[in-house]
Amino acid sequence: MNIYKLAGLYFSLIGLAVSGQEKIVASFNIEATRLNHGGMPVSVSLEGIDFNTDNGALRLFELNGKIRIGVPCQLEPGNSPRLWWIPDGKMQSKGNRKFILVKDSTFIAKNEILAELNAKSLIISQNHQNILQYNSSEVLPPDTVNPVYRRSAFIHPLWSPSGNILTRVNPPDHWHHVGIWNPWTKTRFEGHSTDFWNLAEGQGTVRFGGFDALISGPVFGGFKVRQEHIDFQCKGGDKVAINEVWNIRVWNVGIIDGVKVWLWDLTSTLACATSSPITLEAYRYGGGLGFRATEEWTSKNSHVQTSQGKMRPEADGSRARWCLVNGEFSGNGSSGILFMSNPSNREHPEPMRVWPENANNGRGDLFFEFCPIRYKSWELKPGNEYVLRYRMLIYDGKIENQLAEQLWNDFAHPPEVHIEK
Repeated sequence: MNIYKLAGLYFSLIGLAVSGQEKIVASFNIEATRLNHGGMPVSVSLEGIDFNTDNGALRLFELNGKIRIGVPCQLEPGNSPRLWWIPDGKMQSKGNRKFILVKDSTFIAKNEILAELNAKSLIISQNHQNILQYNSSEVLPPDTVNPVYRRSAFIHPLWSPSGNILTRVNPPDHWHHVGIWNPWTKTRFEGHSTDFWNLAEGQGTVRFGGFDALISGPVFGGFKVRQEHIDFQCKGGDKVAINEVWNIRVWNVGIIDGVKVWLWDLTSTLACATSSPITLEAYRYGGGLGFRATEEWTSKNSHVQTSQGKMRPEADGSRARWCLVNGEFSGNGSSGILFMSNPSNREHPEPMRVWPENANNGRGDLFFEFCPIRYKSWELKPGNEYVLRYRMLIYDGKIENQLAEQLWNDFAHPPEVHIEK
């Protein structure tokens, strides 16, 4: 198994002017302890380093002898600023790659990943190709269906690089299914039970609460959004029981092993919205990360395989680090998603809910979910924050298990950073 692990990322500060427009901010190198898979996001803290961008943008170069090769980079500002970039290619065992970070008064970075907001939704795209859509306005079910199933705060469509749509909303067998979403099913709040998932009984729902950030950039684009888990059964009227923040980040990874892919992260941060705790009771589905697949996928043309080697008939209720789901599209090949769970997540390796092959009267429609409360209830206490982290690789065609394991290790074991002052 090849693990992407960087032994060290070393900085030495240099106050040398390269030209009239450039000034070196820092130099550093990446050393690998074994054969690694490249092409995944890498970051380093710039805390304590003078990188004031008022007089110029930051540029990153990889050094190959005396040749400088430009590498797109992006600053994540804040109290603990970080620089992000995506090293190209693979690193051999004990390989060493050198970089310099430069401030250039004339440079303007090109935004490769765009986050664009319209009246009803936000769309992330690259070079005019849509990647995913977040629905901030309520989406109504068909006119003949009870409007209790209206929902906002979910992802649909999710596109593959070739344009196949992988998600589905409001299927007749489960009107409450909406693309990629994550409400909780069996909960206890202020002395009563509330179902935020099924919607039919009108006990609760999840609604869009507002955007906190929209980001476009050369390395990543995305958004932070507030989502409110609303209980309709409280004394005095509707009450927000859980405040949630979704941080969605889409990476400009381009090509992996010769295949064009989309790569994006979803970080969910949960907190009690009142002075009352809420218990997310153990149940076979709810919360985590839910995915309802396209209508085109059935038991005859779709597949599931987990990191533990389980196929669809055995996957339900098992635990995994990652899970591959893929299927065929009439006239446009096959596409899929590699779902990855971070080791910091509750109950990792996470239990899963995977519909059996005879679901929906034998059609075998595909539903997948990482379900951190499948076997153990989870009490959220006021004043605390609870974080779940997931990564998705969207691809056309097929990917091998070995690559899936490498990509999970990229996500699970980020490089350690050591700064020389």
